[in-house]
Amino acid sequence: MNMPRDPRRETVPAVPGAGQVSPRRHVVVVGGGIAGLAAATGLAERGVAVDIVERRPYLGGRVGGWTVSLPDGSRTGMSRGFHAFFRQYYNLRALLARAEQRSGDPLLTPVADYPLVDAQGRLDSFRGLPRTPPWNALAFAVRSPTFGVSALRRVAAREALPLTDVRVPEIYSAWDHLDAATLLDRVRFPEAARHLAFDVFSRSFFAPPTTFSAAELALMFHLYFLGSAEGLVFDVPERPFHTLWDPLRAYLSGLGVRLRTGVAVERIDRVSQGFEIHVGGTTVTADAVVVAADVPGLRELVAASPDLGPEPWRERVAGLATAPPFCVLRAWLDRPVDATRPAFLATGGRPPLDNVSVLDRYDVDAAAWARRNAGSVVELHAYAVLGGNDTGIRRDTERRLWQRLHEVYPETRAARVVAQESVWRADCPLFAPGSHAARPGVVTPVPGLALAGDGIRVDLPVALMERAATTGWLAANHLLAGWGAAGHDLVTVPRRGRNRVLRALASRYGARPDGRVSSPHVPV
Repeated sequence: MNMPRDPRRETVPAVPGAGQVSPRRHVVVVGGGIAGLAAATGLAERGVAVDIVERRPYLGGRVGGWTVSLPDGSRTGMSRGFHAFFRQYYNLRALLARAEQRSGDPLLTPVADYPLVDAQGRLDSFRGLPRTPPWNALAFAVRSPTFGVSALRRVAAREALPLTDVRVPEIYSAWDHLDAATLLDRVRFPEAARHLAFDVFSRSFFAPPTTFSAAELALMFHLYFLGSAEGLVFDVPERPFHTLWDPLRAYLSGLGVRLRTGVAVERIDRVSQGFEIHVGGTTVTADAVVVAADVPGLRELVAASPDLGPEPWRERVAGLATAPPFCVLRAWLDRPVDATRPAFLATGGRPPLDNVSVLDRYDVDAAAWARRNAGSVVELHAYAVLGGNDTGIRRDTERRLWQRLHEVYPETRAARVVAQESVWRADCPLFAPGSHAARPGVVTPVPGLALAGDGIRVDLPVALMERAATTGWLAANHLLAGWGAAGHDLVTVPRRGRNRVLRALASRYGARPDGRVSSPHVPV
C-alpha cells in the first residue's frame, strides 16, 4: 500500500493508558461497514470481546459487495459503485493495512488519472500535477480548458481567500449556513469549471450544490487540494468488493471477534449491568455498544429503543436527513470499449450521468469476464436523482444514462448488452446547510454508547470513507479511555491552511460570511 508522504500531516494522539482492558469487557458493534470494522478493530486489539452484527449478508457496508448470476451461468461481483481510496485517507488505510498484513497481498492499485469531461467535450486531467499546495490547485486551474488564466482573473479574490485557510471546526460556524451554490456564486467561480472542480465534490455526497453545505464544500477543497500534499490521485481495489473485506474478517476472527451477518438489531435496552441488545430473536448482554449503522438504520434503531438517550439527543438523531436516491448501472458488453478509455471518467453538465467506470481496467473479476468474452464491463452513476423513488423516473434515468454513455464513448452504441444490473439506494447522509450543529457526535449522553459512521459529526478534516473510518476509531478510543486503556492515534491532513502567506492574506483581506473584510484576529 502506498505510504503517506505529506510531512505536515497531523497526528491526533489518543489518551494514554494500559495496553489491554482489564477486566475484560464485551462490546456489541451494530454495523459491519467501514465504521463498525474500525471500531471493532480498535477494541479487539486492546483485548475487548467484540460482536459485530450486520443486517446485510456481507461486510463493508456501502463499500461491500455481493455476487450476481450472468446469462452464461457464471457468478460475478456486484456492488454499489466506484470508490476512490485517496492517499490522504490515513485512518482508512490504517485499517486496510491490517488486512494486507493478514493476506500478504496489496488490496489497492493506483489509478494513473481520472479525467473530467464537460458537456462541450473539454477534458481536465490530474495527471502530472505537482503534489504541494497551493501549486497543485494553481497548476490545475491554469492548464484547465474549462478554467484557464482568464477565468482565474475573474474570480472574486476576497471571497475566495478564505478557501486557502480552511480551519476545522471553525469553518462550520463561518459557512455552514450557506449552500455550496451560493458560495460558488460569491467566488464568481466559472460556470463551466464548477461542474468539474466543485460540483464533483457535492455530488460525491449525492447532493446537488443547492442542498449541500458550503462549509462541507470548503472542507473538501481543503482535504483534496490545499490541505494535503499527498497528491490528487487515488487508488482502487483490485479485488471485487465482495471479497475485499475477507482479509480483515480473517484478521478480526483471529482476535476473537464474532461476526454475525444477515441479521438485524431490533432494539437496545439499558440495564443495570450495561445493555441488552435484541437481535434475531435472541438477547445479548454487553458492557457497551457502538452503533455504526447508516443514517436510516440509526434513526430506526433509536426510535425502536424508547429508553435509549434523553429526548433532545433522540430528536437530533431523528432529524438526520438522507440525500436523494442514486443509481448505479453496471453492464456487461459483448465488445471492449476503446483501449484509450480511462478506468474512471467524471462528467459535468451531462445529467443524469456523473461518471463512467470501466471496471475491467482494474477489477480482477471484471477483467476475467472481459477476457473470456472479448467484452467489457462498464458502470454508470447518477447521483442525487430528484424523485428517484418513482418507478417512472428510475426507468427514464436509466434510459438517459445509456444515451449519455453513447455520447462520451460512441463505440458503445454498437455493443450488445450481455447483462445489466441496476442498484438504487437512498441511504447516504445529507449534509444540508445549517445541519452541522445538530448532527450527533461520536460521544453520546448515554454512558457506554458511542456512534460511528460517515453521517456522524467529527471536528476533523475528513470525509466519506475516511469519516466513517475515523469515527469508528474514535468510538473505540472513547470506550477504551473509560476503561483506562490506551486508544489508537489518528492521522489527518492539517486542520488549517498550510501556507503561511495565504493564511495571512486570508486573515487580513478575506471576506467573511456577512460580506465584511476579515479582521486579522477573526478566523474565517
